[in-house]
Formats: sequence, structure tokens, C-alpha cells
Amino acid sequence: MTNAFQEQLLKAGLVTKQQVNKANKDKQKRQKQHPKKKSGKPNGLTQAQLAAQQKAARDRELNLKREQQAKLKALSAEIDQIIRENALARDDNCDIAYNFEHRQKVHRLYINTEMRQQLINGRLGIARIEGRYELVPLTVAEKIQQRNDKRVIIMKSEEETAEDEYADYKVPDDLMW
Repeated sequence: MTNAFQEQLLKAGLVTKQQVNKANKDKQKRQKQHPKKKSGKPNGLTQAQLAAQQKAARDRELNLKREQQAKLKALSAEIDQIIRENALARDDNCDIAYNFEHRQKVHRLYINTEMRQQLINGRLGIARIEGRYELVPLTVAEKIQQRNDKRVIIMKSEEETAEDEYADYKVPDDLMW
């Protein structure tokens, strides 16, 4: 007899040993016929175990977010370093205002005629670093574009755009002006 209440009743003489045994047998029969319904907890876990599992899941999510932020920060630092090392120097001779669009805004960059011609021919790119724009060689611009395409602008040369514009149209041979 493991039930302390039953033992007390037996000692007090209010019940007999046969009545206690019969009550235990009846209880076992009822449990077999109507098994306990599981609470809404998965695998019969206790409240503390559930809380521990939920906390572990939240911690994993936070760690993933922190890792992603750290990767993005490292990538941004790498791009900044590439731009600093390869940016073309612009001096007082850069007096031509070159307007370009980046992220749906028009920006201005002062360059000289040689830089302008290289930009038009597609040999230079424009890269954003710390809120300002710098000129970089095309190979460097392509490296930056592989890492983060929002930080660089690569201009197509005029020959490429002119050829591609009307390439699909056939010009008739008997056209008279």
C-alpha cells in the first residue's frame, strides 16, 4: 500500500484490508479502460522541459541572426577595403559634373574628361563607400558587384547599347528614303 490516506484509514480501523485491495483493483481497471488523456504537451514533457526547449529554440534563432549580421558586416568591411585600395584619385582638375542614377536617386560626381570617356566606354565603375561615390576600374567594380550589387554601378558602353537596341529588327533591302 503506497497511498498514505489508505494506510491512515486502515490504521484507524475505518476500512479493512480487503476493502483497500478491492479499491486498488477497481482503480487499476478504470485506468486500463480509460487511459489518462495526454495534456497538450508533446511527448508528455513537463512545463520546465517545454520552457527549456522554447528558450533553446529562441537562442538558436538569435545566434543565427547574429551570425548573419556579423557576415554582412565583414562583407561590408571587405568591400570598403577594396574600394579604398582601388579608387581612382580625383583632384582639382576634375571639374566636369557627371550625373548618374543609383537606387532611384540622381547623384553627382566630379570627374575629368579622361575619366568621363572611360565611364562612357564602360571601363570604369562607380562604387559607394560611406555615403560617397568613388571611381574604380571595371574589374574591381565586377568584384564588388559579386559581393553586393547595391554598392556599385557599372555603365554599359555606348557601342553595346546601340547594337543591342535594334538587333532584333530586320531592315528591308528595298527601303527608299
